[in-house]
Amino acid sequence: MRFLLIHCRTYCSNVTISENLHIARYGRLGQIHNARQVFDGLREKNIVSWNSMVACYFQNNQPNEARNLFEQMPERSTVSWNGLISGYVKNRMVKEAREVFDKMPHRNVISWTAMIRGYIQEGLVSEAETLFLKMPERNVVSYTVMFGGIIQDNQIDKARELFNTMPVKDVVAWTSMVGGYCQTGRLAEARQLFDEMPEKNVFSWTTMISGYVQNNHVDIARKLFEVMPNKNEVSWTAMLNGYTQCGRMNEAMELFNAMPYKSVVSCNAMILGFSQNGDVDKARNIFDQTIEKDNATWSTMIKTYERHGFELEALRLFTSMQTQGVKPNFPSLISILSVCSNLANLDHGRQIHSQLVKNLCDTDVYVNSVLITMYVKCGNLVKAKIVFDKSPNKDIVMWNSMITGYSQHGLGEESLKLFDKLCSLSISPDDVTFIGVLSSCSYTGNIDKGVEIFNSMKLKHSIDPKTEHYACMVDLLGRNGRLDEAMSLIKNMPMDPDAIIWGSLMGSCRIHMNLEMAEIAAKKVIELEPTNSGPYILLSNIYASKKKWCEVADVRKRMRLEKVKKSPGCSWIVIEKQVHMFRGGESENSSHVEYDLIIQMLEYLMGLIREAGYCPDGRFVLHDVDEEEKVHSLGYHSEKLAVAYGILKVPKGIVIRVMKNLRVCGDCHSAIKLISKVVSREIVLRDANRFHHFKDGVCSCRDYW
Repeated sequence: MRFLLIHCRTYCSNVTISENLHIARYGRLGQIHNARQVFDGLREKNIVSWNSMVACYFQNNQPNEARNLFEQMPERSTVSWNGLISGYVKNRMVKEAREVFDKMPHRNVISWTAMIRGYIQEGLVSEAETLFLKMPERNVVSYTVMFGGIIQDNQIDKARELFNTMPVKDVVAWTSMVGGYCQTGRLAEARQLFDEMPEKNVFSWTTMISGYVQNNHVDIARKLFEVMPNKNEVSWTAMLNGYTQCGRMNEAMELFNAMPYKSVVSCNAMILGFSQNGDVDKARNIFDQTIEKDNATWSTMIKTYERHGFELEALRLFTSMQTQGVKPNFPSLISILSVCSNLANLDHGRQIHSQLVKNLCDTDVYVNSVLITMYVKCGNLVKAKIVFDKSPNKDIVMWNSMITGYSQHGLGEESLKLFDKLCSLSISPDDVTFIGVLSSCSYTGNIDKGVEIFNSMKLKHSIDPKTEHYACMVDLLGRNGRLDEAMSLIKNMPMDPDAIIWGSLMGSCRIHMNLEMAEIAAKKVIELEPTNSGPYILLSNIYASKKKWCEVADVRKRMRLEKVKKSPGCSWIVIEKQVHMFRGGESENSSHVEYDLIIQMLEYLMGLIREAGYCPDGRFVLHDVDEEEKVHSLGYHSEKLAVAYGILKVPKGIVIRVMKNLRVCGDCHSAIKLISKVVSREIVLRDANRFHHFKDGVCSCRDYW
C-alpha cells in the first residue's frame, strides 16, 4: 500500500512537471489559449504551475490577466513575487512593478535587481541608483546592471568608480566596462582595460573589435581580429561591418568569402554595403546566394532597387517576396510605397495602404506623409486629402505634401486656401511650403499673390528666400511674359543665380519664343551644368520652331562634342499591377505583345481627332524633314502610345493614368485633350513638371505649363 502511494505521488509529480513544461512551451509560442487549457486541466497544481501560467500571460502582453491569476494563487513564494515584478518590467510598467516591490513580504537580491533593471530600462537612472544604494546585499549581477545603466546615461567616469568598488568582477562586468569606454569614444582606456582583463571570452574580444569599428579604426580592429583565439558568427560579422560601413567593399568581400559560415546577418551587411556603394548587381548576387533570407534581406534588397532607380525590379522583388509567403516589414512597405509614387502605380499603392492599416501603422505621421505623397504622385488627390484629413497629428511635411500636390495638379486656388488655413492655425511654414505655394501662383498666373507671398517670407515669417524661391518668382514673371522683370530679378538676387534660375527663365523664353534671351539663359546653364541636356534641348526646340535648322544642327553637334546625352523620352501605364513602358518611335515598341492592337487603336484615335479639328504641330519635330515625315514622327510619341493602350485596356468610367519622364510636348498635349473629348474618357498625365488632367477636351493646366 505504501509502495502504491509513493508510486502515485511520483507519477502525479512527474505529470505535473511535464505539464508545467508544456505551459511554458505554449507561452513561448504565443499560444496562450493552449497554455491555459493545460493549466486548467491539471489535477494537481503546484506553485511552479501557477508561476508558469502567470509568466505566460506577461510573455504575451496580457499583464492584467497575469495579475488576476497571481491574486488567485493559494500560496506564493518569493519567486512568485519576483515573477510579477519581472513581468511588469518586461511590459514597461515600472510603476506597477514598484508597487509590487513595496508590498513584497520578503525580498531577495533578485527582487532588488529586477526593480533596478526596470528603472534603467525606462531611463530612470537616478531612481535606480537610489534603490541600489539601499540594497541590503549585492551580487555581481546587480553591480553590472547598475553600472550598465550609468554607462547608458553616458556617465562613464561614475560607472568606472562603481566598477572599481565591485568586490567580485566577472567577465560580463569587465566586458560591459570596455563597451562603455568604446561607446563614448575613449578607445585608449577601453583597450587598457581589455588588456588587463584576467579572463576574456569571445564576447569580450568582439566588444573591443566593434569599438574600433564604430570609431572608424578598421585597420586596428582587423589586427585584433587576426589574433583573436576563437571567432564566432558575431565577431566575423562585426569585422565585416567595419569594412562595409566605410565602403571598403573589396576587403569586405575577401573577409566574407573567408567566413566559415555566412549568416543571414552577414549577407544583409554585404547587400547594404554594395547598395551604399551603388553596386546594385553585386548586391543582387549576394541576395541570390543567401539561402535563408529574413525580412531584413528582402527589405534591404528592395530598398537598394528603390534608392538607385530600379523601380520595376523593386516591384518584381516585392511581388516575389509575397509569393514566397514572407510577410513584408515596415521598411519594405515604405520602400514600395516610394516605388509606387515614382511609377504612379496606384493599385499597388492601395494594397500597401491596406497592409499598413491592418498593421495599425496608418496613424503614424511619417507613414501618412508617405501615403499622401504616393496618392498625389499617382494623381488621386481625393484619396490624398482623405488621408490628410483623417490624420490626427499633422506635421509640416504633410501640409507641404498637400499644398505642393494641389499645385502640381493645377489646383492653385485649393493650394492657396490650404496655405491660408495653415497660417490661420499658427503653424509655421518652412522653405518647402513657400516653394509649393509660389509654384501654385506660377501655374495659375497669379502674379500679385505670388509677389505678396514672396515678400512675406522675410517680413512676416523670418525666412530668407533661397534660390528655389527666386526660381519660382522668375518662372511666375516669365510665364506671364514679363521677361525683362524676370531678368532684372535675377540680376538683383543676393546670391549668384544657379542653373535652376536660368533654367526657369529659359523655359519662359520657350513659351514666349524669345530667342535672344533664351540664348543668354542657355549659355549660363551650360556653363554651370555642361553635361545637362536640358538647355540644349530647349534651345533646339526654339530654333526648330523658327525653322533655324542650321542652329539646331550646331546645338546637336555641340552636344556630341561635349558628350551630352539626351534622356530618351518614355511613357508608361500600369494595367492590372503590371507596368507597360513605351518609347518614342514606331520600331521602339514593336516587341510589345499587343503592339498591332495598340497601333490600330492609335490610328483610329488620330482619325477621330482629325475630324474634331486636330492638326499635327510640326514645330515639335526637331529635324529639317518634310511635313509628311513630321506628322508620322509626331504620331508615335510615347505618351500617345500609352494613352492608346489605356483606352484599349482600362474599363470605361475608370481614369486612365499615364506617366512620362520628360515634359509633355505641345502636340501631344493638344492631341490628348481632343482624345479625352472624342472618346469621353478622363486621362491623367504626369510629366516631369506637373500633372495634366484631361477631360471633355480641356486640361487642368489651362494650356499653361
